[in-house]
Amino acid sequence: MPKAEDILNREIARVNLHLPADRPTLKQLLGEKEPRVRLRDGSYHHFRRSELEYLISLLDEGEEERLRIPIVLEISTLYRGYFRVRGRTEVKVIEKILGTYDILDEKIEGLYPRYLLPKIRKALPTTTTYAFITE
Repeated sequence: MPKAEDILNREIARVNLHLPADRPTLKQLLGEKEPRVRLRDGSYHHFRRSELEYLISLLDEGEEERLRIPIVLEISTLYRGYFRVRGRTEVKVIEKILGTYDILDEKIEGLYPRYLLPKIRKALPTTTTYAFITE
């Protein structure tokens, strides 16, 4: 008989089938005729070119090679009421959209209240995605 933890982990994996199998860089996507990514369930997710160009406008030169798309907004069991973003360039983009970016305080990881999710998803509907994780 499976343990409750095993059942939960299987359900989380099932819920996360919408996540990409691989996260290409912004530079790679801008070089494609039809920017898209293959998802874990085998389907494809397409990105709006206008959104990719908006992202490049938020970055300094050369950062498009480090920004992985889609930006993952992690919903965790550990941080109730918050979501997390990992990656220096990814955090920079999110904080610029939220208007909280501080050039003197570049972070590798950011933790934000969940009520800010609609603002981010409105600005970046095709280049962000949710991941549900247990910790």
